[in-house]
Amino acid sequence: MDLHSVILFCASAAAAFGNVIKPNKTDVFAEEGSSVTLSCSFSASGGSDNLHWYRQYGRSKPEFLVLTYSNAKEAQRSVEDPRFSVNIPKREHVILEISSAAVSDSALYYCALRPTVTGNTSTLYKTSYSERQERNTETEMKTERNKL
Repeated sequence: MDLHSVILFCASAAAAFGNVIKPNKTDVFAEEGSSVTLSCSFSASGGSDNLHWYRQYGRSKPEFLVLTYSNAKEAQRSVEDPRFSVNIPKREHVILEISSAAVSDSALYYCALRPTVTGNTSTLYKTSYSERQERNTETEMKTERNKL
């Protein structure tokens, strides 16, 4: 018995603040266990380097998958699911690869240049390591000042 997984990709293009992002394919079909590649082309004005991928099941909110930067030298793996990785082979083109696709991966996938509002923005924006370090340092400095 062959099991098939249907991976659906967002068919809409978006444009805001001079940025344009659109999927290279709108529907992708794959067999369970195979690798699936989803890709977007984009043009970003204003130096937006953040590229976000989201997945949405049925009527639920989109969920964050992985964040990468347009100048990343190597593929970035999702912390949430290591089967998801993002690669940017050339400027203004981003690829999401799903290894060992499962029926449960059947969903709508979005790529975005900015964090997408989904009703719970605090869990969507993933800060970089350096931003977290900077915030921790500021917090530690305030704590030390309060002790004096």
